[in-house]
Amino acid sequence: MIPAPGKKIYFISDFHLGAPNFAQSLPREKRVVEFLHAIEEDVDSLFILGDIFDFWFEYKQVVPKGYTRLLGRLAEMSDKGIPIHVFTGNHDLWMRGYFENELRIRVYHEPKIFEWSGKKFFIGHGDGLGPGDHGYKRLKKIFRHPVCQWMFRQLHPDVGIGLAQYFSRTSREATGSSDQHFLGAENEWLIQYCYRKLEQQSIDYFIFGHRHFPIDFSLKEKSRYINTGDWIRHFSYAVFNGDDVQLIRPNAL
Repeated sequence: MIPAPGKKIYFISDFHLGAPNFAQSLPREKRVVEFLHAIEEDVDSLFILGDIFDFWFEYKQVVPKGYTRLLGRLAEMSDKGIPIHVFTGNHDLWMRGYFENELRIRVYHEPKIFEWSGKKFFIGHGDGLGPGDHGYKRLKKIFRHPVCQWMFRQLHPDVGIGLAQYFSRTSREATGSSDQHFLGAENEWLIQYCYRKLEQQSIDYFIFGHRHFPIDFSLKEKSRYINTGDWIRHFSYAVFNGDDVQLIRPNAL
């Protein structure tokens, strides 16, 4: 598969809409929507690599309030035939049908390999990969268990969403300032994960979100790890033009 002539594949992640509150989230949502308008002329397909929202949970008949500008824009793009792929992140892993049925958007809950122009891409959010972070890996298994999800659904949305937003804030505070600088290859868990994966198979590009820091790191002569950063501080994204991947780091506003 090759991007159409003059078209590009875009990768973007970590908007964390809703955080820390509506007033501060709204300008970020508008900026994402402006970006999606700007790329419409040359986008072949769009990959959103998780944590669109700071929290998202789909009850049987209810989804979280808000985000109408972004959801409407994604619906417009999808209706025009632009393929959109969404990977769930650790803050919005409870996607169960709304995006697929309402927006006709593919949703993935695990990393996936794609191939374009003879180049192999390993794509995902990035949470829970690599060494370390054992506490989160155990917690993720609990969160993804059907019984735990059923139990959460028994809470009234006002209670459940409020509780989840509290834990989301706690998670961000625990991260501290680690997302503001490169930690060195030996301390970047996703880089270590990439090296281990390359022992099993050849991959040209590993593209992840989650890290909140834009990174373009050469793993081997023909293999790179690219982290798309975030839209809280960096407003960065990656683009594949059919030949190579570029990490774009615009100046933050």
